[in-house]
Amino acid sequence: MRKQIYAILMPAAAIVAAAGTASAQELRCQVEVNSQQIEGTNKSVFETLQSSITDYMNENRFSTATFSPNERIECRMYLTVAEYEGDRIKGDLQVQVSRPVYNSTYTTTLLNFKDSKIDFEYKEGDPLVYNETSQQSNLTAILDYYAYLFLGIDFDSFSPQGGQAFYDRAQSVVQAAQSTGEVGWRAFEDTKNRAAVLSSFTDNNTSGIRRLLYNYHRKGLDEMVTSPDKGRAVITESLKEIQTVYKNAPMSVALSMFRDAKLDELVNIYSKAPQSEREEVYELLQPIYPTDIERLEKIKKGDEGN
Repeated sequence: MRKQIYAILMPAAAIVAAAGTASAQELRCQVEVNSQQIEGTNKSVFETLQSSITDYMNENRFSTATFSPNERIECRMYLTVAEYEGDRIKGDLQVQVSRPVYNSTYTTTLLNFKDSKIDFEYKEGDPLVYNETSQQSNLTAILDYYAYLFLGIDFDSFSPQGGQAFYDRAQSVVQAAQSTGEVGWRAFEDTKNRAAVLSSFTDNNTSGIRRLLYNYHRKGLDEMVTSPDKGRAVITESLKEIQTVYKNAPMSVALSMFRDAKLDELVNIYSKAPQSEREEVYELLQPIYPTDIERLEKIKKGDEGN
C-alpha cells in the first residue's frame, strides 16, 4: 500500500531510477552517540555502540514491505550518555522522523521526541541481533520499538490508519519488555515513557492523532504545493483533532509531541493565510499551549508580524 502511494507521490523519472535498485530495508537512520558527559573512560565503547545501532536500524528488515532507496524513511536517533558504570549505560534518546512533501524539496517532521528513560547493559562488541519473536536485550527492545513506531507514524501519514500493523508490533515489544522490570516500559510509570507514547496512538481518547497524521500530511501539506488555500484549509480542520485530544486527555504526551514537531511549521504554513484563518488556529491552539505564546502569536500575525 505505501509503495503504491509513493508511486503517486514520486516523479516518474524517480520511479524509473529506483526500479532497478529495490531494497527491502525501510529506514535511513542517522545515529549519533554523545558521551561528552562521561570522563576518564575508554570512549571506543561508545563509538562501537554508535556503529552497532546504525547497522541495526539500517540493515535489518522490520516489515515485509518492499522499499526502494527513494522510499526509505528518514529518521534520526541522538543518544546522550549521562551515566556509564560497569556495562550499564543511562541517558536520553532524541528521536526524529520526517517525510517528503509531494512535488517539493521540503521535508516535514512527523515526530520529534526525547525519551529520558534510556537504561541498558552493553559490552563493547556485543552483537545486536534482531529477532521478531523474542527480545535479545533491553537495547534491542528499545530499537525495535522505535523502528516500529517510525514505520507506524510514516504509514499513517500516507494512508488512513495505514500504520496499524506496526503499532501492534510495538505493543508486543512493550508487553514483553514490561515483564523485565526495565524502566520506560511500564504503563502509568509516567506520562511520557514508551508505553505512554504508544498509548497516545492506540487509545481511543487520543487516537485522533492518527487521523491528524493523514489529513495534515497527505490531504493538507501534499496538496498545498498545487493548491495552497485548499491544503491549508484541510490542515486547519485537522487541528481540531488536537483540540479533541486535549479535551479527552490533557496530560497526553501526544500534545507535546505535536508541539515539538509542528508549531514552528505552522508559523510558516499560516504566514500568508487570511486573518480570519490565522485567528481561528490561534484560538484553537492557545488554550492547549499557553506557554508557547510567542510562537502562537507569530501564527496569529502571519507576515504582518515580520
